[in-house]
Amino acid sequence: MERVYNFAAGPACMPEWVLKKAAAEMTNYHGCGMSVMEMSHRSAEFQEIIDSARDRLKRLMNIPEDYEVLFLQGGGSLQFIMVPLNLMQHKADIINTGQWTKKAIKEHKKLGEVNVVASSEDANFTYIPKIKQEDLSADSDYVYICENNTIYGTKYKQLPPHEGKLMVADLSSCICSERINVSDYDLIFAGAQKNMGPAGVTIVILKKSLLDIADQDKLPSMLSYKVHADKGSMFNTPPTYAIYMVGLVCQWLEEEIGGLENMEAINHKKAKMLYDYIDSSKLYTNNVAKEDRSYMNVPFVTGDKDLDAKFVAEAKKAGIANIKGHRTVGGMRASIYNAMPVEGVEYLIDFMKKFEQENA
Repeated sequence: MERVYNFAAGPACMPEWVLKKAAAEMTNYHGCGMSVMEMSHRSAEFQEIIDSARDRLKRLMNIPEDYEVLFLQGGGSLQFIMVPLNLMQHKADIINTGQWTKKAIKEHKKLGEVNVVASSEDANFTYIPKIKQEDLSADSDYVYICENNTIYGTKYKQLPPHEGKLMVADLSSCICSERINVSDYDLIFAGAQKNMGPAGVTIVILKKSLLDIADQDKLPSMLSYKVHADKGSMFNTPPTYAIYMVGLVCQWLEEEIGGLENMEAINHKKAKMLYDYIDSSKLYTNNVAKEDRSYMNVPFVTGDKDLDAKFVAEAKKAGIANIKGHRTVGGMRASIYNAMPVEGVEYLIDFMKKFEQENA
């Protein structure tokens, strides 16, 4: 069958340019006679792969020299515990905006005190809580947020106040989708499986000055940012193929898209098209506060669970995959990450119009 339009929240669709290049290099990478999957992580060939991936990411995101870039394992979920292990000395201020911050709060509480500064749970996480500097704890070490909320479709459009505090942000579902000023953050982490590559590798970008906060004698080696930094992300066998794929995605963003400024413009265009149609529709609604809407994840409902189920089933037959919403929200969700082309969003809107005409 032909390729479908895959609106999955993650692992998500990959750029066809990347898939085709990886396929061409699958059995014989650059003439070395073997696949990247087979080569030693201690080989010169793989050292070039990881160095290139890191360098491309630094250029794309304009990462300052005083930041370290790590390729780790364990997904974003492991970062829920690595962050406090490495950074928390007194307390963490966390803003609760959904499933992923709730999990982070749970893990943080196992290690120390947590101040849940604000929460949007009262409205099923359909908005970003606005806070003031005085809402933060006097003795907290950092403010922790999930910048884009995959399940609920919300997005911080500006960082919360955090004067005198470190800023820690989970960017798993929005990294490399737009330009950001990395210097505004002290630590960024992101699972690669939405915008940067396949599942299996997690990117951590942090100020080098943070590597010496934790007592290394008490910290398990595998959970130490400093250990991984000192070993160039090769303290243990890294997820070699996933890192290679991240490098290809970064190459695609650089050479085919033209950088994050262009990627941002494309992503904003896709999101505007879809939101404009939903807002004009008599059948579909998006319940997220308009000023907090995500550019990456667009949930919508018909208001009728049976009709939602019918939509999902008919969409699948039409070549629209993984459009079903998360169980805590219901309805549908279109994840329109970097690799989703404008044509895919246009195809979805055409299907939505047809379905509305037949079922409204």
